[in-house]
Amino acid sequence: MRMENSKAEVGRIGEKLAARYLRRHRYRILARNVHCGKNELDLIAQNRQYIVFVEVKARSFFSMEEAEAYRPGDAVDAAKRERTLAAVRAYLREHPSKRCPRIDVIEVYLDRKRRLRPFKIHHIEAAVTALGGVR
Repeated sequence: MRMENSKAEVGRIGEKLAARYLRRHRYRILARNVHCGKNELDLIAQNRQYIVFVEVKARSFFSMEEAEAYRPGDAVDAAKRERTLAAVRAYLREHPSKRCPRIDVIEVYLDRKRRLRPFKIHHIEAAVTALGGVR
């Protein structure tokens, strides 16, 4: 039995919308859901200057007012940042790039009342630094 607005469905829709957002902003999607050991990279994209590793965080809300009280990107805690950095390092060892690497977070806010259509998409460039901090 399928749960309405399941976590997996919200995540799948969020990743699809994030990829569309990146393409519209002149990024080329190189890969989706790349496993590097036990870690996963949601999206890998590139533009003229960067190879970008994107962590997508999607959440569904009943209203934009509710959404303003909670940022999906807050789920990228210290442990998640470390796993993402490890995955990026592993990926770049296997697939060297001349482009400068960057780790972004894309927050996708979905409307539960409107069949998970997006309220907004917020792109945080260079959200995770090499030292593991967050901007």
